[in-house]
Amino acid sequence: MVNPTRKPHSDEYADFYASYVAAVEEPLLERLASEGAEWRDLLAAVPPDHEGYRYAPGKWSIREVVGHVIDAERMFSVRAMAFARGDASHYPSFDENAYAAESGADQRSLADLSEELSTVRTATLLLLRSLGIWSGDGWVWPGAALSFGTAFLMDRGDIDPRSAILGLFDPDSGRFRARTVIGVVLLLIGVSILANVAAPAVGTVLLAVLITGVGMVVLFGPWVWRLVSDLGAERRRRIRQEERADMAAHLHDSVLQTLALIQRTDDPRRVMTLARVQERELRRWLYDTTPAGGPELLSAALQEEADRIEQTFDIHIQVVTVGDRPVDEGIRATIAATGEALTNAARHSGADRVSVYSEVSQESTDIWISDQGAGFDPEVVAGDRYGIAESIVGRMQSNGGAATVSSAPGEGTEVHLRLRGEPG
Repeated sequence: MVNPTRKPHSDEYADFYASYVAAVEEPLLERLASEGAEWRDLLAAVPPDHEGYRYAPGKWSIREVVGHVIDAERMFSVRAMAFARGDASHYPSFDENAYAAESGADQRSLADLSEELSTVRTATLLLLRSLGIWSGDGWVWPGAALSFGTAFLMDRGDIDPRSAILGLFDPDSGRFRARTVIGVVLLLIGVSILANVAAPAVGTVLLAVLITGVGMVVLFGPWVWRLVSDLGAERRRRIRQEERADMAAHLHDSVLQTLALIQRTDDPRRVMTLARVQERELRRWLYDTTPAGGPELLSAALQEEADRIEQTFDIHIQVVTVGDRPVDEGIRATIAATGEALTNAARHSGADRVSVYSEVSQESTDIWISDQGAGFDPEVVAGDRYGIAESIVGRMQSNGGAATVSSAPGEGTEVHLRLRGEPG
């Protein structure tokens, strides 16, 4: 059977028409509809004094060519209608030259012929529409608008995954049943077009795909929407539960344990030390933005060292950092020197507070450890005391840094550690 939406095969027409068939562009029906405007533009460009032009004596004029196109379209339209009606009668060919001689086209204006050609083409399209071959845009866009409108008007919040099937059998779910029926109808239309249209009819195939997709959205869209929403809600619930469990475990292992220790001691100094350590640890846990698994940073290492000294000697150590950098061998030596300076201050200064200030720049890393305690004279330190000479000054020098100790009796002590070089 001849498919009216594609070019016929060579065994479906007489050899005479081979050159005509080869010149036709696909998709056929869309081309047939668009040619009307092209004909009007082409003929409107012909000057009036050229309408009777013939390229050779005895040949058709431009007017007679247009008249022949009109006659041929009428002839083939009659044959198309006869085929569609099942008429098995034999239709003889027509003599185009005899028809042209009797058409009187050469005595008419080209504008008049152009208007008739446009009318005949419209009649041809209407005939094809009545035969079910050419649908035109009459139902395509209204159908798409109806489908999209129906999908948007549906309430996606109360559709459960079984509604697409159960809605067909539930007399109280008319909205769900209508959605299912519309989706099935659109799917059938799309699949039907895909099954009957050959691959060359690209535009019709795209239309079929569009209609099929709309049907899929209307039929399964609400269910997929609800499924994705449920998965997202479940994931959020699980995250909240994990966060609550993590917080409960941390509070049990840190805050509650510290409170238990405070209850067992009568030493106010010890209570203050435990409270300060717990406060800093809780703040770090709540506000630390260091990526998990990332490099150890100077600020965290300094705070850890300060916590260790504070818990050992029950002294308040305040740490302030400006800038940060990863910990390397030089920084480890600097932190060790800082720990030694803090230990000396806790043991010998008599102060109840020690300050640590760290600053990281492009040229160096500087740390100041200071107290307002008893102070001492660095020049009269006993020769067998290696805390400053070796553990602080010597350690910094062996790692490319420097240490300066400033102190005087009754004026407190300040230790300045400097590690040169850009942060790693």
